[in-house]
Amino acid sequence: MSLKGLFNARWPGVALFDLDGTLVDSAPDLAAAVDQMLEHLGRSPAGLEKVRNWVGNGAPVLVRRALAGKTDWEPAAPKDDALFKDALAIFYHAYGQLNGRHAVVFDGVNECLEHLKSLGCRMAVVTNKPDQFVQPLLEKTGLDRWFELSVGGDTLPVKKPDPAPLLHAMEQLGGTRGTTVMVGDSKADVKAALAAGIPCVAVRYGYNFGGPVDSLGADAVVDSLAQLL
Repeated sequence: MSLKGLFNARWPGVALFDLDGTLVDSAPDLAAAVDQMLEHLGRSPAGLEKVRNWVGNGAPVLVRRALAGKTDWEPAAPKDDALFKDALAIFYHAYGQLNGRHAVVFDGVNECLEHLKSLGCRMAVVTNKPDQFVQPLLEKTGLDRWFELSVGGDTLPVKKPDPAPLLHAMEQLGGTRGTTVMVGDSKADVKAALAAGIPCVAVRYGYNFGGPVDSLGADAVVDSLAQLL
């Protein structure tokens, strides 16, 4: 189907956007923080490409994956709890200093957001990124001007793929399931949208744990958000 003009004067009234991998390529900063953490613990750095495949489920899961060295990790044994807590604290400290330093807004993003804003669409960021890092990243990349609301990974007791963050943002902005869309890059985003009962647009250029997004069940899949205009 033709995607051009999907975002138009009639729809959507509310648009929810994932952050990392959808609006911003933040993997370089995340990878640098992960590698600082690993080196502090006397381990070998993971590198950018591995970290790209670990992003998407929030910082605690990212750190778990880094400690295990793989995307699929087993729940930590009790003896590993102290190591995980130390590693997470080291990561938070490192990323707090790096957040936004090398992050780049993906092509087509500002064009899409400006178009939606001109149509009166209300927009929010819904991310699994810890709250403390969301607004600083939006400000450093100049994206904060587009969004009325941000829902981070610890705003609510649950995060994506649970639908609650999407429904919370939708309700805060006065949307309904028929007037709201979710835009993301991973199965966490698509699963959350499906569970929330709202349409979803997925982008191919994001992280998605190293896998393709075309078979996840999104209503539309694009290479650039500019394709939707």
